[in-house]
Amino acid sequence: MLSAESAAVIRSTLPAVAGALDEITARFYGAMFRDRPELLDGMFNRGNQASGAQRRALAGSIAGFATALLADPDTRPDTLLDRIAHKHAAVGVTDDQYTIVHKYLFGAIAEVLGDAVTPEVAAAWDEVYWLMAGALIGREARLYQDAGVRPGEVWRDWTVVGRRVETPDVVSFLLRPADGRPAPRARAGQYVSVRVLMADGVHQLRQYSLSSDPGGDLRRITVKRVVGTADAPAGEVSNVLHDRVSEGDQLTLSAPFGDVFLDEPADAATPVVLISAGIGGTPMTGMLAHLAALASSRPVLVLHADRSPAEHALRAETGKLVGQLPAARAVFWYEHPGAEEPDAREGLMDLDGIELPENAMVFLCGPLAFMRGVRAQLLATGVPARRIRHEVFGPDLWLPGPAA
Repeated sequence: MLSAESAAVIRSTLPAVAGALDEITARFYGAMFRDRPELLDGMFNRGNQASGAQRRALAGSIAGFATALLADPDTRPDTLLDRIAHKHAAVGVTDDQYTIVHKYLFGAIAEVLGDAVTPEVAAAWDEVYWLMAGALIGREARLYQDAGVRPGEVWRDWTVVGRRVETPDVVSFLLRPADGRPAPRARAGQYVSVRVLMADGVHQLRQYSLSSDPGGDLRRITVKRVVGTADAPAGEVSNVLHDRVSEGDQLTLSAPFGDVFLDEPADAATPVVLISAGIGGTPMTGMLAHLAALASSRPVLVLHADRSPAEHALRAETGKLVGQLPAARAVFWYEHPGAEEPDAREGLMDLDGIELPENAMVFLCGPLAFMRGVRAQLLATGVPARRIRHEVFGPDLWLPGPAA
């Protein structure tokens, strides 16, 4: 519960703090990594730091949490907190690291805002921080317990037992626990972190969705090579996986986490709509594979957009899985159609004319602009916001409100 005194201070200072959060978080990360460089070894992704994605995600989460507290001081924004907790657990965040973050974050706030940070202002934002941290620590403790691991000790070696090229820039890796013990429990739609050692001796990690049925001891991830652009560096982890990892090698994976998953068989009668673009189709294929393994009869609608059939990773497998489900159908959109999918639609995804099943649970995954556009279309057709779930690869830069 946020105290009334602190709520008044937060309300009056939130515009100034929110407006300076980008600079605050930039200085925060700069100072923390300068003093604690070990945190860059297997905890933070350097690509996300270089592009500013991690900084913007942190700023958005702080502002979102503070705004939610002002709207209702007695509640917590569960969706926001659950998503962050799963991301934290997937990289092994521990309780003591919140104290480290607090030190450098509040140092950056004081440095940027200067005399505006009075003792009253500092105390109010300190209360907000520890309310958020306490809620996350509790959630992460439960996630570690449910995963059967000690806090922060999420890593395990897996052997690559199969490698398959899906498209020119996408490769799948089939994995089995290297120690021979059973695979940890996972839900369809969840992800794992992959930790690799770079040439400079620093470990880097990246999250990848499980792209096959997670019900057995074999797991699969499907990895797109991230090519560098003017705005972001090349993906260190994806390029190592593409160029250096073959069948027989070992990879270090976290336990599975993620708050966007298919609740089966609890919601066995609820229709499912799986909407994706590009490599965002990987968790959808995992969900489809799980439904097929259960011989599910629930209605399923698969909607996917890509550049062309040749660039649509797991396209043939998706079609095969849809064919195995008695109440499933799929519609594909391609900017450049091909003979491989003669019934596909041309251009970008447009839900106009698509009959959506009533009371469906909708899952979204793909580029942020794509998800924003499709979510707006879904809301316009009357799909409630609470029935739309989205997954973001990497830091979550999109925190949609009820009608965003």
